[in-house]
Amino acid sequence: MSTDLKYLAFTAILTASLWIPYVVCQVMTNGPLAPPNYIDPTPRPLPLWGKRADRTYVNAVETFAPFAALVIAVHLAGKADAMTAFWAMSFFWLRLAHAVVYLLGIPYLRTLIFTLGYVAVVGLFWELVK
Repeated sequence: MSTDLKYLAFTAILTASLWIPYVVCQVMTNGPLAPPNYIDPTPRPLPLWGKRADRTYVNAVETFAPFAALVIAVHLAGKADAMTAFWAMSFFWLRLAHAVVYLLGIPYLRTLIFTLGYVAVVGLFWELVK
């Protein structure tokens, strides 16, 4: 397996797991879901860290698709090399850092890390089209 695909898999499991802090917060704050919660989807009150946990997950899902599409396109085009591996690895570590910083509520650094993640996606795109 190429490094690009390995980091795609790592990013997939990270993204797929980021719902956990949100659900933990929901249960800690409001208890387990009850049958009426399935009928009325109105969000229950949460502390700020729980709201950030939800946004962390949603943000990870939103950024995963372009990254995944580019890694797969690079692989199918036979263009995987050291640079695409660098960009894929960078994206994973930046997304992990972004999740931690987002959950902790650290301003400015979160935006910087998010932007660097976008740069990694652009790097993959560039390697694909050049």
